[in-house]
Amino acid sequence: MSLKKLIKNCKKQDIKAQEALYRIYADKLFGLCLKYSSNYHEAEDNLQDGFLTIFEKISQYKNKGSFEGWMKRVVINTALQKHRKTKFLQIINENQIEEPEAEVDDERLDQNFLLQTVQELPDRYRQVFNLYALDGYSHKEIAEMLEISVGTSKSNLARARNILKEKIENHQNNNSVQSL
Repeated sequence: MSLKKLIKNCKKQDIKAQEALYRIYADKLFGLCLKYSSNYHEAEDNLQDGFLTIFEKISQYKNKGSFEGWMKRVVINTALQKHRKTKFLQIINENQIEEPEAEVDDERLDQNFLLQTVQELPDRYRQVFNLYALDGYSHKEIAEMLEISVGTSKSNLARARNILKEKIENHQNNNSVQSL
């Protein structure tokens, strides 16, 4: 079945079409959920909630632009909305904005280590880091999505980068010591 037909059937709330759409995109969208979740279980919940929202709002998709891109946006917004409901903000002095330079040895860092390190960031830092560094949103867009100021977005990104830099350097130093 073509993607257009699948979307059309999902708009009619055809359960088999919804199941087929889930099977096609679940793995890719789960990877996205991992970026916006603090752990595997939360990512599973975000994926489930994201698909529920996709099926609920699929009639809003007008067959213009990438359907996969539309679904990614829905999943990201669903995950961010969960965090917005808890309304926890981490206040940071906006004057401390620095752009750290991370020096990574030529050795390859384990992808699982990198994913875990990003997931261990405080929620707001992780969200801003993922939106800016991995998904290409501007600070203005991030500020609107997260209901924060542009300065807060920038400072949260800087803090996330500092934390990641420190953890990567510690990991590399520990690996250097172990290899001796």
